[in-house]
Amino acid sequence: MLQPRPDPVDASPATFLFLQGLASTFFSDLGRALAERGHNVRRINFCTGDWLFWRGSSDQYRGTRAAWDAWLAAYLDREGITDIVLFGDCRPYHAAAREVAAARGLRVHVFEEGYIRPNWITCELGGVNGHSALPRTASAVRAAARRLPQPGRAMPSSGDMARRSMWDVGYNLANIFFPYFYPRYCSHRPTHIAMEYAGWIKKFSRRGRTRREAARCGEIYKAVGCDYFLLPLQLDSDYQIRVHSPFLGVEGFMDRVIKSFAETSRAPTRLLVKLHPLDAGLINWRKFARASARRHGVSERLDFIDGGELPGLIAGSRGVVIVNSTVGMLSIELGRPTLAVGTAIYNMPGLTHQGDIDSFWTSPTAPDMDLMADFRRLVLHRTQVNGGYFSKPAIARAVASSVPRMEAALPDAFVAAARATREGGAGAGRLAEVY
Repeated sequence: MLQPRPDPVDASPATFLFLQGLASTFFSDLGRALAERGHNVRRINFCTGDWLFWRGSSDQYRGTRAAWDAWLAAYLDREGITDIVLFGDCRPYHAAAREVAAARGLRVHVFEEGYIRPNWITCELGGVNGHSALPRTASAVRAAARRLPQPGRAMPSSGDMARRSMWDVGYNLANIFFPYFYPRYCSHRPTHIAMEYAGWIKKFSRRGRTRREAARCGEIYKAVGCDYFLLPLQLDSDYQIRVHSPFLGVEGFMDRVIKSFAETSRAPTRLLVKLHPLDAGLINWRKFARASARRHGVSERLDFIDGGELPGLIAGSRGVVIVNSTVGMLSIELGRPTLAVGTAIYNMPGLTHQGDIDSFWTSPTAPDMDLMADFRRLVLHRTQVNGGYFSKPAIARAVASSVPRMEAALPDAFVAAARATREGGAGAGRLAEVY
């Protein structure tokens, strides 16, 4: 686990460097809040979309990806950076930044979507998901949770889908129409955004039909008391797949699961494959699933849906097979046997099925619900922040909760220096410089 530096003597306030975030005002609002607390705040933009969503002064990186490591190292030393703030620790620029920061003993505050949803986002020191420092054994989880109070109730933090879509379009259009400001920028997205939007337009045109199909499938399953396992797909571009799993993509994972299901499960048990709700439809996963089912001889026992109410589908299943999605947390909370074949924070004895995939179909292991309660308490206290990224009330709540969590990771001398700056009236000058 990343250890904070010891308290420096006569320290100045911490200096937070913000790298890329989401197409959201969250990072800009968080930077302002930290500046108001007396800390120094810096920002590096990599593309026009980054610039658009940062209110205030910033520095620009216009070099190549290959030159980024050396450029960043010099920047960190020159600017006296003590902390780095970023969203997603596997983006190429961010993965390199974590390594450069580790060599200098700097803290890295990583934001992500919530491990627990809805109403939560992740704010974790050092890394998230496969890079998380959360304990991975039942004994360590129980020992840590025993020292923690019960978490309070989360305030509802529903997202604003219209705002999220508008921000996403604005971010990407800025990059499309003004690429010459950052000519060497290379996005972490594997597919050009124009292709993604084309996929979404086609998907929305079929949305009513796919929803009706999913609802009808759910109704039939419930009416006949169908015995089934659930296979919720992740995004093929997800770093959870690309970095934290033994698979190169969704296709290989799905085929491995269907093959095992065909060879080991007993009829009339069915396999229900559910498309990820944010899949843009660029790859016809329904076609791949059906082809795999034909190849392995289980076409008559496989169903594929694009839609459906996830908690109900999980609750009605015999078990859930995933790589490492946050769906696994929900599945375990609902008491369903869960098999995670990738690196997941919850993949440990007592929570997930620890046998191989073939044994899961006939003898799935149910989670220990007392252990799950301890694990949930630990995750909430150490990594989760109430709020969201895509509505003004949710962002305000997330910012208000993130600042004290981030300050708790600082040496006392940094916090004291920030307080002295704030109380001495210098914070307003710093805020004006940054914003």
